[in-house]
Amino acid sequence: MTSSWLSYSFQDRETSSPCPSSWSGATLRRLSALTSALVVAFTIPAFANEEPNYSPRTYELTLRAISAYEEIADSGGWQALPPAAAGLRIGAKGKFAKALRDRLTATRDLDPSLPPSSEFDQATQDALKHFQARHGLSETGSVGRLTMLALNVPVEQRLRELDASANRLAALKFKFGERYIVSNIPAAALEAVDNGVVARTYTTVVGRPDRASPTLQTRVIAVNILPYWNAPQSIFKADIMPKLQKDPGYLKANHLRLYRGRQEIDPTTVDWSKARASDFLAKQDPGVWNSLGFLRIDMPNSDAVYMHDTSHRELFRNDVRFQSSGCIRVAGAQDLAAWIMEGSDWSGQAIQDQIDSGEPKTIKPAKPIPVAWVYLTGWGGPDGSVQFRPDVYNFDTPADQLVAKDANAQPTPVDRTGSVPVAPPKATKPATPKPIAAKPISASKPAVPAKPLVVKPVSAKPVTVKSPATKTVTVKTIPVSVSLPAN
Repeated sequence: MTSSWLSYSFQDRETSSPCPSSWSGATLRRLSALTSALVVAFTIPAFANEEPNYSPRTYELTLRAISAYEEIADSGGWQALPPAAAGLRIGAKGKFAKALRDRLTATRDLDPSLPPSSEFDQATQDALKHFQARHGLSETGSVGRLTMLALNVPVEQRLRELDASANRLAALKFKFGERYIVSNIPAAALEAVDNGVVARTYTTVVGRPDRASPTLQTRVIAVNILPYWNAPQSIFKADIMPKLQKDPGYLKANHLRLYRGRQEIDPTTVDWSKARASDFLAKQDPGVWNSLGFLRIDMPNSDAVYMHDTSHRELFRNDVRFQSSGCIRVAGAQDLAAWIMEGSDWSGQAIQDQIDSGEPKTIKPAKPIPVAWVYLTGWGGPDGSVQFRPDVYNFDTPADQLVAKDANAQPTPVDRTGSVPVAPPKATKPATPKPIAAKPISASKPAVPAKPLVVKPVSAKPVTVKSPATKTVTVKTIPVSVSLPAN
């Protein structure tokens, strides 16, 4: 999708929270408990107990999704809903309700065997919730602004997103281990995988378009408890300097120290109207005010990014979560850290006790945990659904179709996929999933049974997959029968 899909402000709020100049240990413990409770209150379930969205099977499942959506395209696709359909909810009747039902039937969110109707009934609401779940939207069951935009994306664009994601999947060389972490950037979500099943699922906040989170493959080697935050030069220049020019007391109010070289200096002694950002370093003390929250997850990489907690947990409540400066903020970072440290002497309670002590500490897992940050805007889900997320960085859109008044509005992609192999890369065979006591949860569980969408053999009809480097590779699709649940 182009950036027009997202009409909101990408405001960086990492260092905008003034706090008291000092905190007692008891106050820190109370705030820690409060913020942990808030995270639990508005994050998605921590235990999923299902196959991950990114696994050795994802490439094949995405090819099947391409075949299913080609069948839909061959049948005529779907009609865009008129603007007057916005706001539709259960109980509505008339031509707009019928248009919505037709749209949901086209992608089998609504069971095509149901009799025609012009009423927004319970079946329509369940189907709409299923559609919203497949697109990473809040399952409101009504046609809000973001839902309306997603409904009106044409089938040709959906196929382009699936093709682009298949290209990127084919180029990945990730070594799936028994335990690994994967974050899909467009989905703003993270999965912790243990023996082939999802042990934890977390909501995330990822990089905004002008400060894109990179795709990468690395390993978690440590967890920093109560970390210091060294503001990157880009953030110091773009965000902190303008605030200092208006208020020299900004640093002190946000527990930031100013350094020139290794020497700490008083920010009130600097003429900020003439100062150069490259001459200074800002360092934030550990605490509840810290931009990294209580935890930083250390994963060495050439882009100097990492996963971390945050002092702005309210951002996790939004459907649209592209507000960071490149790193990934994790709702429930403390729980993720406890999962990372399984097999070591550091339990979740031990981590909490260390936070309560107020003393920074770096701890290491029993063994490094593989990590992948991937960019999938369309893919075949393990439950048979076809998933879509916004192309917030415009990676799927050909460069000649991007229209931007300001060239700087388009980020420079990091670690973009180059040439695409004809066959998917070989992956290490995952271990046999072991039972997990948690109750299985599925975000895309259908409420209305769907008839399977039978895809005719298409071995004579190749799918043309284009890579971002404009190289064209022909991949033969696999004849399949795909069921799109009709929740």
